[in-house]
Amino acid sequence: MRSKPQHSVEANGSKVAILVSSYHDAVTSKLLDGAQSTFVESGGSIDDCQSITVSGAWELPVVASAIASKGGFDAIVALGCIVSGETTHDQVIADAIAEGLMTIAIQWKLPVSMGVLTCQTLHQAHERAGGEGGNKGSEAMHAALWTIATMKEVNS
Repeated sequence: MRSKPQHSVEANGSKVAILVSSYHDAVTSKLLDGAQSTFVESGGSIDDCQSITVSGAWELPVVASAIASKGGFDAIVALGCIVSGETTHDQVIADAIAEGLMTIAIQWKLPVSMGVLTCQTLHQAHERAGGEGGNKGSEAMHAALWTIATMKEVNS
């Protein structure tokens, strides 16, 4: 399990969109809970933390792109769960999602945090969504908030 970062980040005054895949909802709902809890625990108002459900992890980049182009958010947190199957389909999907989200972040100069689990089993996914592996939704939100702060510092 990864330890928490040493310095704190503040969510107060920040607006974040959380995109959450409905596929593997038992896992992604826990990631969402972790992300929202981290936002509020960091001083943010739940009203400034909008969650948007997408059908699956594959759809995360296109919805993130629409949100980025619309504006109004300081960061996007993308949450999903991909479980390996009998083929390498999961790797193709994960690579495309990662590239798509990074492209959006760079194009729009907007923090886009990837909290998409890529696990071999559902058990592993549950462990990373609030089990012994921590909550990767919480970690993704923390990374987004940290990046918001860093971007403000760089742009000042």
